[in-house]
Amino acid sequence: MKNHKLPELLLPAGNIEAFHAAVKGGADAVYLGLKNFNARGRAKNFLVHQLQSLIKEAKKSNVRVHITLNTLVKNSELPELLDTLYMLSQTEIDAVIIQDLGTYYLIKKYFPNLKIHASTQMSVHNSLGAEYMRKLGFDRVILFREITLAELKLISSGTTADLEVFVHGALCYSFSGQCLFSSYLGGMSANRGLCRQPCRRLYNVDGNEKYLFNLKDNQQLSQIDEFVKLGIASLKIEGRMKSAEYVYNTAKAYRDALDGKAESNSKLQDLGREKTGYFLSGNVTTAITEKPYTGEHIGDLSNTNSELLEFISDVKLRKGNRLRVLPESGRDSAAFKLKDNFSIEEKGDKYLVRIKHENNFQKGDKVFLIGFGELSFKNRFSVDGKKISQKMPRKKKENILQKLGSSKQNSIEQIFVRVDSIKWMMKIYLPDVDFLILRLSKKELEDFNPKTGFIQKKLYKMIFELPKFIPEKDVGYYRNMCKKMYQAGFRNFMISHISQVMLLPKKQDIKISANENVYILNDAAIQMLKEQKIFLYTYPQESEFPNLQRGKDRKGIMPVYFYPELFFSRMPIGLGDGVEFSDKTDSFHKETVNGITVILPNRPVSLMQYKNKLDKEGFRRYLIDLSYTKPSQKLFKRVIKKFRNSEAEQPSTNFNFKLGLK
Repeated sequence: MKNHKLPELLLPAGNIEAFHAAVKGGADAVYLGLKNFNARGRAKNFLVHQLQSLIKEAKKSNVRVHITLNTLVKNSELPELLDTLYMLSQTEIDAVIIQDLGTYYLIKKYFPNLKIHASTQMSVHNSLGAEYMRKLGFDRVILFREITLAELKLISSGTTADLEVFVHGALCYSFSGQCLFSSYLGGMSANRGLCRQPCRRLYNVDGNEKYLFNLKDNQQLSQIDEFVKLGIASLKIEGRMKSAEYVYNTAKAYRDALDGKAESNSKLQDLGREKTGYFLSGNVTTAITEKPYTGEHIGDLSNTNSELLEFISDVKLRKGNRLRVLPESGRDSAAFKLKDNFSIEEKGDKYLVRIKHENNFQKGDKVFLIGFGELSFKNRFSVDGKKISQKMPRKKKENILQKLGSSKQNSIEQIFVRVDSIKWMMKIYLPDVDFLILRLSKKELEDFNPKTGFIQKKLYKMIFELPKFIPEKDVGYYRNMCKKMYQAGFRNFMISHISQVMLLPKKQDIKISANENVYILNDAAIQMLKEQKIFLYTYPQESEFPNLQRGKDRKGIMPVYFYPELFFSRMPIGLGDGVEFSDKTDSFHKETVNGITVILPNRPVSLMQYKNKLDKEGFRRYLIDLSYTKPSQKLFKRVIKKFRNSEAEQPSTNFNFKLGLK
């Protein structure tokens, strides 16, 4: 049932001080990560004995504890994941926040005492998704951050699931869980806690450097009354990498707002980025900023040597303040606290600041105030939690792992081809294709007649694919479209979100497949899909060869030619479709599909040169994705020929297949 009381106020606890700050600031609950399997791999996070102490401290203050296990898991990590779940099952944590379908499968089957929350990275964006997650047994659904207030109202009324909403902190440009850009830049997967923040980078557009994707920070203090009226279960503040001071200040401001204290908005000083109400406020036109940095810019270095920093500032700094120096060269910044190593000299209405600090900074580098240092919090726990076993018994673990997956192989090769335009129909030689996946925009669907003779003759080869983003207003449209396709003879449907099975007609002769957006990085996730009667599934585009080898499964569809959607965002940017931009190593362009901004590399990913290698490993199903390419018979013939000859398309990249997924 919905919670019609005040929502839970949920704060980040990236370290011990932040935990104490959250409690002091008025948090009802905290969320935190362990040393592995969490989406903030660079946060300090907690060891097991610290977790037990934290839980005991939290219980004393009636504060709930949620653990983040919200990353995608590789096959080699399944034994460690089982140990982690076994350990957590012995604790008194209130919930586990998860993204990976394999983690879900293992918890529900072997650790049913653990309550689970669907991470925002599961990209639940409509009532269909929320209700499906509830039926799967999720105790709470954390909605994606691009939701509008009108949609939130409809979702809230369309599901009995407990809903959680992000109300403050940093925003990802891409849909949560739908970003491949960081992974593309060198295997540092955003969905595995190692995001390199490509949305915060400068890009070259026609010789000018611009911040194209750099979003301001989310702030929803003005919407608190609406959340209360809607019975939202939890309000979440982002920031496991943030300071204890930030945690306390944001907790206090939102606590005051929930408790009806009018001054809460004006009191908040978090030293984050500029603020935006984002989609919940109904205005995103000013959500992009040219200032990617957190903190207040207080000066530029006017003089420096290896032991001294000097700059003019409007701010009278104090002992305890935390500063960050950001080099103009783009090199790594450095943060430090002012102790007894600085002096201040008045210069009219400004201050000359000199700081003794070993450095290699240069004149012009920017100085930011990132913390006031006026508050202090405990950095240890006063109680010890009970000791628990950190390792699952070996035989029990081996027994579980043995049951995951199947090593059965297909006896025949199958080629799947995906197209995003009906113009491709006359360019493809269908005898070369086993299945043709139709990924059509709403505009394309207006011109598509599934009852034409050409389609009807080849229905057994046709797969109708649903889009990965279906806003609340379009749920009915796509349900009717699936019904229309079924009535026209379609029996093969491909889903882009696991909840989309609810859009399909309830007919026994329908065959459901899942595309690469339904993530199956491990055999446990594949097992979950099989038990949901999804007979075909697609390996992730960002996967690596060792992970594929390590898994037992060989029946998935392997993408071997595609343009990866690096960013998939509801947020518009000031570029026309097809306009190119670049960083120091690669070039990209933008397309718009169903109102969604899609960022693509200018080179395709080609893994066709590894076909013989994949064949030897037992893989038999391959996907050639012609989306985002101009319909061309010549291109189709060339790619098919290179695939059969195990040759690469050039120019191209092999993504993470060879170099690895971090």
